[in-house]
Parts: sequence; structure tokens; C-alpha cells
Amino acid sequence: MQPVTYERRGSAAVVTIDRQERRNAIDGPTAALLAEAYERFESEDAARVLVITGAGGVAFSAGADLKAIESLGPRLEEPGGPLGMTRRISSKPTIAAISGWCLAGGLELALWCDLRIATEQSALGFPERRWGVPLIDGGTQRLPRIVGLGRALDLILSGRIVDAQEALDMGLVTEVVPTDRHLERSLDIAEALARFPQDTMLADRRAALEGIGLTLEEGLELEARNGLATLETAWRGAARFAGGEGRGGAGAGV
Repeated sequence: MQPVTYERRGSAAVVTIDRQERRNAIDGPTAALLAEAYERFESEDAARVLVITGAGGVAFSAGADLKAIESLGPRLEEPGGPLGMTRRISSKPTIAAISGWCLAGGLELALWCDLRIATEQSALGFPERRWGVPLIDGGTQRLPRIVGLGRALDLILSGRIVDAQEALDMGLVTEVVPTDRHLERSLDIAEALARFPQDTMLADRRAALEGIGLTLEEGLELEARNGLATLETAWRGAARFAGGEGRGGAGAGV
């Protein structure tokens, strides 16, 4: 059985880590397959959203497979990162569909995603702290951007594991759903995102991601450049609204 599968579900590409006997921990060959899946997603124009999940429902991923850590050694300096693509920035939206354990590099992979949908029984954290294994798949950089420096340092320094509700309260996950609803909800969101005018949505997404670290003035200039490039779409959308579409908030949200 392949440890990584790639499946098109409507407008989404679903990438599933399937090493259930290892709580979907990632070894070198699995990381290579994740990188291939990411490249395939980027190459398929009709795949508008990437959804990453773990098979079996017990774990999204327990991170790097410490029993096969030597297999990840050759990947430490890979441009895409040890786990496949965590040092890349996707050109399209990404969602982590989380159920169960989401730990260590698995959490770093989830943080790589734009949105994180978790089931009620999910648990997230960096327990590798106790074994002296560093965060090298973006966790130290993405977590503070998502939850703020204070909360990020709490998780990074302590290695404690938080449940789904605490993760939601701190903004670590986007939404908490009942058992076994994580993939279905992620696909619903993916289809909603795919229906929006893509050039404008992707321009706004780029401005938000690339604006991190810029001064406010620089960020506003970036936003303006990206927005001006989509004016034709904006004029068409404004005309549809003026014609009655979307009045009263109809069609808003996902």
C-alpha cells in the first residue's frame, strides 16, 4: 500500500498520509511522495485547493518517524524541507483535515496549510521537545504568525499538547467539527473557495502571506499592486452585485 495517495475530489486534490501502523509518521520515502503530490497539485490548474489528511482517523500525523530518522537525513537540506514541501509556499489555498494526533512535524505540516479543520478528539503539540529534536519544518516561523509569539513560545518551549477546544480558542485551528467530519467539512470549504473568482482571491491571499514582515506602508503598496491587477474581475463582480446578486449576504462565507 502506498504511504501517500493523491485523489481528485471535485475542485480539491486530497493528499492522504497512510502509515497507520506508525500513526502516519513520515519517513524519507513518505516525505518524497508528499513532495511529488505537492508538485502534482501545483501543476493541475483544475485542482484549486489542496487538502491534506491522515488515514484511519487516529492521527493526522505524528511527525517524523523517529524509528526511521536516518531515512530523513538526506532530506534535511532539501529545498522543499525534510517533510516534502514545508519550505515551499503554495500558490493556491491549502487545508489540513485533522483527526486525532497532530504532533511534531505533523503539526508543522498542518501549520503549513492556510486552514486547519480538526475533530473534537484532536490533540496538537510539539512533544519532540523532550527528546531534543528541533523544529525544522517551519514550526518556529509559522506558529507565531498564526497564534502570536506568546502562545507560540508556550507550545514550542513546553512541548505540551493541547486539545481541540484550546487549539480553537488560541486560533491554532480554524474550526472544530464532530468525529469523522474533518474531511467532509474541508472538502465543503474547498468547493466554496473554488467557486470564488480565483484571480482576486489568490491576489488577496498573496498579499496577506507576503505582507508578513513588511512595514505597514510596504504592505499597503503590495496590497494595492495585487488588487489593481484584478480590476477587470472587480468591475464584473460589482456589476453583478448592482444587478441584484448576493443581496442580503446571500452566498457569503464558506
